[in-house]
Amino acid sequence: MEVIVNPDPRQWDALLRRPQIDRSVIGPRVDAILEAVREEGDAALLRLTEQIDGVKLSSVEVMPDEIAEAARLVPDGLKRAVAAAARNIETFHAAQRSEPVEVETAPGVRCLQRAVPIRRVGLYVPGGTAPLFSTVLMLAVPARVAGCPQIVLCTPPGKDGKIAPAILYAASVAGVTRIFKVGGAQAIAAMAYGTRSIPKADKIFGPGNQYVTAAKQAVASSTVAIDMPAGPSEVLVMADSTAVPEFVAADLLSQAEHGPDSQVVLLTPSRGIAEQVMREVKRQTEALPRAGIALRALDNSRIVVMDSPDDLIDFSNAYAPEHLIISMKDPWTIAERITAAGSVFIGNYTPESAGDYASGTNHTLPTYGWARSFSGVNLDSFTRKITFQEISPEGLRGIGPLIETMASAEGLDAHRNAVSVRLKTR
Repeated sequence: MEVIVNPDPRQWDALLRRPQIDRSVIGPRVDAILEAVREEGDAALLRLTEQIDGVKLSSVEVMPDEIAEAARLVPDGLKRAVAAAARNIETFHAAQRSEPVEVETAPGVRCLQRAVPIRRVGLYVPGGTAPLFSTVLMLAVPARVAGCPQIVLCTPPGKDGKIAPAILYAASVAGVTRIFKVGGAQAIAAMAYGTRSIPKADKIFGPGNQYVTAAKQAVASSTVAIDMPAGPSEVLVMADSTAVPEFVAADLLSQAEHGPDSQVVLLTPSRGIAEQVMREVKRQTEALPRAGIALRALDNSRIVVMDSPDDLIDFSNAYAPEHLIISMKDPWTIAERITAAGSVFIGNYTPESAGDYASGTNHTLPTYGWARSFSGVNLDSFTRKITFQEISPEGLRGIGPLIETMASAEGLDAHRNAVSVRLKTR
């Protein structure tokens, strides 16, 4: 990892950059996949699954006997862990329910707001080298808590044409309605447009590779809502002399092993901590099964040493990390000044892995600096807020002249007249 000491503020823009994604090749390929699925439906899904995943399927839907078989294959210890994690996720997200709003804004003018669940949600869960059954819980449990009637999940099949048992088991625990063996951009297309097998979604959730991300952004511009823009995983760790270098290194590597395009950053006022963490990273990497992936991610990563506490906080907010770990003296004092982060982990004994799996917060978070303007997935992600209003004749007499004046000033005579015709009847 590159080490930068007290960089000039003019250098910050370069240090804040994520690994660049070349859309020039991905974009046309994704467009072709989207068009094929839109035009051909299930036939395109089966063909693309064979071409891209190397799996020939006769049907994309997972049948009940496959789910039952998966439950038998999942070890009891993992079942208990999944159940406990699901409970914690449900507890935290259920606490986010909002009460209806009802207020009289003026005499005789009553305004209300109610949250209603999104009717059809589509969840995408990556497969690949690390089937993320935890993501099933993070997406499906809040959808169920929100009351979404239809929860559809797409995930790529393995080379044997099956889905990882842990994913199927987590889906059954979390309340997924239907499951399909479709991955990549073609899965996003299927949920965006609908096919004979896969119902069209009103909103699509979930992480994925560059093709999935590009597909989500493409369909969001014209067809369906998505949860947020997302890119490769990332973490920024703020650590001073009170941090434990072994812990910090482990946290950095927990994100670096996600993929070669992940990025990890250590932000510290201590040169000593920087050196100790570098040694720990080297030592721990040698023991990792995914060391090759982690090493490539570390090439995109850096250690930034800053003497000024204010600069540390300003740099973190400018970077807007997906995950922010604060391993410093008085961490809550620092946390109060954090304005841009997907999820924040406080103190030496709060690893980012806790949020990934079982603490209860959601791990589907904005990356690539989008934490400056987007929230991570939460209960509101699965609902819509609808406003209602009722005005009595007396109430309209009170605010009607205001409306007439404002509509006239905007040159919208029909708007003014919608009030005027009512006022004339009283």
